[in-house]
Amino acid sequence: MPMPENLIADCISGIRTSIVFLTRLPLGEGAAGAETNIARASWAFPIAGIIVGLIGGVVYALAYRLGLGAWPAAALCVAATLAVTGCLHEDGLADTADGFGGGATRERKLEIMRDSRIGTYGVCALALSILLRVAAIATLARPSFAFWALIAAHGAARAALPIFMTIVPPARDDGLSHAAGQPTQQNAMIAGVLGVLILAVFLGPLAGIAALVLLVVVMGLMAWLSSSQIGGQTGDVLGALEQVSEVAVLLIALR
Repeated sequence: MPMPENLIADCISGIRTSIVFLTRLPLGEGAAGAETNIARASWAFPIAGIIVGLIGGVVYALAYRLGLGAWPAAALCVAATLAVTGCLHEDGLADTADGFGGGATRERKLEIMRDSRIGTYGVCALALSILLRVAAIATLARPSFAFWALIAAHGAARAALPIFMTIVPPARDDGLSHAAGQPTQQNAMIAGVLGVLILAVFLGPLAGIAALVLLVVVMGLMAWLSSSQIGGQTGDVLGALEQVSEVAVLLIALR
């Protein structure tokens, strides 16, 4: 049995690794290039999501209070989350849309997804993602509603990633997803529990249950799609999953 201080140190290390991996926040070196630590730290992905949601919520509240209106405030909020994450998940969404939409074979799809250039499918997917997020946040209007919804969306969307990584194997024998490894069932379970708690606390029980059901459907559809298209998941697919999940939770928050 590890000593309590070791457990605390491991928790702090996992949180730090997840934040460094999923954001551009300046926490120093160490975890940034340690792909082997990602699977071990994946239980803390929802915590990194909470931080991103908090930043977006603060920007929205400040812009709204300054009288900019709901739509400009929502646009600035989304821009802040793009900046703090370095468009990590947006890049994955664009590459996945290009690969799945433009490739005729599994090999060609994977080749397109690895190409740094963006195509028509990717542009359209990014435009829809950003538009839906800005529209949902602006429709919520009140800073308090938007604040809690952003935390729920970003936290729960990232909680889905380690679960997805345990049920869908990597499509490649190289790349970030393969290097990161497969999270243990325990880590995936912890992330899942954190995701459920985040939804229940920040959306409320009824909306939280609805969001949870929708996220399960989203994960199931993404698992089927990625398995049928490329035989598994990649880092790009995980980014696309985060984006779709984030939009799904924000849309539920409108109810």
